[in-house]
Amino acid sequence: MTNQAYKLGFSEIGEDVVIWPTAKIVSPGAVSIGHSVIIDDFVYIGPNKRIVIGSFVHIAAFVSIVGGGEFIADDFSGISGGCRVYTGNDDYLGGCLTGPTVPFPYRIPIRSYVHVKKHAIIGANTVILPGVIIGEGAAIGANSLIKDDCDPWTIYVGSPARPIRPRPQDRMLDLEAQLRKDLYDENGHFIPKCKRGQT
Repeated sequence: MTNQAYKLGFSEIGEDVVIWPTAKIVSPGAVSIGHSVIIDDFVYIGPNKRIVIGSFVHIAAFVSIVGGGEFIADDFSGISGGCRVYTGNDDYLGGCLTGPTVPFPYRIPIRSYVHVKKHAIIGANTVILPGVIIGEGAAIGANSLIKDDCDPWTIYVGSPARPIRPRPQDRMLDLEAQLRKDLYDENGHFIPKCKRGQT
C-alpha cells in the first residue's frame, strides 16, 4: 500500500487521481484505483465487497455503484452521468423479505459482480444489473438497461439493450499503445504529470 493510499484509506491509489469533494466512497479499504482517474462530485460508491478501478477511468457525476458485490472497471473505461450499477440485489420473487433494514435470515441478499472491460463506455442514465460483463470496447447508449453480458466492440442501445452494430477497435488500440509508450517509462511505470518532460 502506498503512503497516499494509506492516508486516504484506500487499498491502493495511483498518481494523478482526482476525487471531487462531494463524491462519497463508503468503504475505501475495499477500493483500488489506478492512475489518471477522475471520480466526479455526487458519485456514490456504497459498501461493496471489492471495487477495482483501472487507469484512465472516468466516473461521472451522479453515478451510483451499490449492491455489496464486486465492481471492476478496466483501463480506459468510462461511466457517464446518472448511471446505476448494481453488484447485488434482493430476491424479489418472494423467497424472503427485501430491503436493507431487514436482517438475515429474513432477508437473503444476492451478492454478485459487474465487470466493465477495457475501452467500454456506458452512456448516461444506464442501469446495469448484477452478474454482467460489458465486453472490451463495447459502447452502451444512454438510458439503456443492461441485464445480460455485452459482446466486445459492439454498440448496444435500448431497454433491455440490444446490439445494433460493431464498434471499430484498431484505431483505439493503436492510440492506447502510443499513450502507453508516451506516459510510461521503459520499466512500465506510469509517469505522473508533474514529472513528464523531465530528464
